[in-house]
Amino acid sequence: MSRVKRGVAGHAKHKKVLQRAKGFYGRRKNTIRAAKAAVDHALVYSYRDRKNRKRTFRALWIQRINAATREHGLTYGRFIDGLGKAGVEVDRKVLADLAVREPATFQALVAKAQSALQ
Repeated sequence: MSRVKRGVAGHAKHKKVLQRAKGFYGRRKNTIRAAKAAVDHALVYSYRDRKNRKRTFRALWIQRINAATREHGLTYGRFIDGLGKAGVEVDRKVLADLAVREPATFQALVAKAQSALQ
């Protein structure tokens, strides 16, 4: 049985890790042991933060909608309740965008929610 030299496979693995560590500081970008640990941590954080980003943006949209509805004399909760009763199905991302970019349209939605609450 002939022996197998593993240099090519090992170099390919190292190259892959070092490519992912590009842009890191110090030894973390060019020493395989430090780079591997840094890349592993970075992958864990990126997985976690993909979930957190959804939470963060939803919270931001809710804050924007709440601020805009309070200008019209409603709270966020009452506004969302009114939209539900009026049968308006618009998600929070779109509502927040309307509140910032198209105040007239948003005001119409607030009026619709208020009339549904009465």
